[in-house]
Amino acid sequence: FSGGLAMHNDPWYNSRVTPLFAVEAALEQVMGQVTGVELETEHGRLVYEVEIVTDFGKYEVRVDAYTGEVLDVELD
Repeated sequence: FSGGLAMHNDPWYNSRVTPLFAVEAALEQVMGQVTGVELETEHGRLVYEVEIVTDFGKYEVRVDAYTGEVLDVELD
């Protein structure tokens, strides 16, 4: 027993924003069909990458996993 808080290496556990919230935030930027959600670490920051397909192409929307802020939108 260490007496401290347990540290978790699972990024899903450590994120404050749920995948559903990240999808909703992404869909506010790009309307379409969500085809995937991934949680990644970029430069020490947890970021959701939400893939959305529209009639114009496939978009990747990056959402901060701590704040829910949309960081950027890219057309692949």
